[in-house]
Amino acid sequence: MGVMPTFKLTLAYDGTGYVGWQQQASGTSIQGLLEDALAELDGRDVRVTGAGRTDAGVHALGQVAGVSTERSIGAAALVGAINARLPGAVRVLAAEEVPPTFHARFNARSKTYRYRIWNGDVISPFERAYAWHVRTPLDVEAMASAACVLEGRHDFAAFQAADPEVRTTERVVFSSRVHSSLVDLGPEGPCYTGSPHGSRAGLRAWGGTLITYEISGNGFLRHMVRNIVGTLVELGRRRRAAQWVSQVLASRDRAQAGPTAPPEGLFLVRIEYEAPLAAER
Repeated sequence: MGVMPTFKLTLAYDGTGYVGWQQQASGTSIQGLLEDALAELDGRDVRVTGAGRTDAGVHALGQVAGVSTERSIGAAALVGAINARLPGAVRVLAAEEVPPTFHARFNARSKTYRYRIWNGDVISPFERAYAWHVRTPLDVEAMASAACVLEGRHDFAAFQAADPEVRTTERVVFSSRVHSSLVDLGPEGPCYTGSPHGSRAGLRAWGGTLITYEISGNGFLRHMVRNIVGTLVELGRRRRAAQWVSQVLASRDRAQAGPTAPPEGLFLVRIEYEAPLAAER
């Protein structure tokens, strides 16, 4: 038997109703669905390695998984064959043949998450599964300024849910930015530039404002992004002083941070790897 081809799979999924990426004792997981589809296709039990866990209710625009198959099949054909065996809420977007040494998790260079907040009195029924509905008016400027404090190498113990597998709580955050429909926040721009679209009051009159928080880093602790968002929202509600986020970070104490934001607003956006990954021929 020759060397089994290894593929890097890029997936998108609506996490609503699923227990998350990782297989659990009960409930349907994204990993389980993918492994079942591949087992049917390959005629054997297949193990899929994901780049990272997403919790129950969390979505993905660009999750990555690695898998080796015994069946000889091209990348494009593999995409179609897997998708034919998956529910519509889960889709393989692309497949790329990579060296057998490829590891979806350990070879990742950076990950990016996005969290969506709908700030207003009423949320559209088409948004409720994909955003946190916060009715209290939020100070976006304060949230944006505080988000920048988290950039760089820090100990993020204050934003970690308990996880016995974690050896260190130090992580490097490359970018931590707040965006909204009221401001233009480019990746190279300042944390907050002011609103070019008129007053917040005028835009809130039709129902609300979409606020997004996007963070990129070399890795993330369990619930880290959701705990950061919960903390930023506390600040946005003006319940805390401007320097509070810095104090929480320095404390290394989860009890000092804000609540955990709900899962439905969180999206795994993309995972980046060192190039090239192509398999040798």
